Amino acid sequence: MPHLYIEYTDNIKNEADIHELLEKANKTLLSHSDIIPAGGLSSRPFVLEDYLVADRTEDDAFVHVTLKMAPGRTEEQKKAVCDDLFQTIKGHFVHIFEKRYIALSMELCEFQNETYKHSNIHGRYDSE
Repeated sequence: MPHLYIEYTDNIKNEADIHELLEKANKTLLSHSDIIPAGGLSSRPFVLEDYLVADRTEDDAFVHVTLKMAPGRTEEQKKAVCDDLFQTIKGHFVHIFEKRYIALSMELCEFQNETYKHSNIHGRYDSE
């Protein structure tokens, strides 16, 4: 049930290729198939039109990624996934990072309360 949320400022919309970032992020997450089930992964971007960054003297941008997962993974597993994912994110934005001011951040959130799910997608992967 991993969910990936990518928030980014609209001032990088034309140069960020967010769809490509989604592809790269999913590939990175799915490379950890022992803890990231393909049938449970969903990723979505959110472009932010209203935001303030720093003191507004520059056309600053930011990207914040949140990975939400159910509990049950070890600290080592979570660190490995997060390290790999953040490397992917930094690599994707290297060309923008070299040209303008941008802040990249990421956090991992584990669901603390019971979650409600209803999906038939997992079934496609059960037989593999």
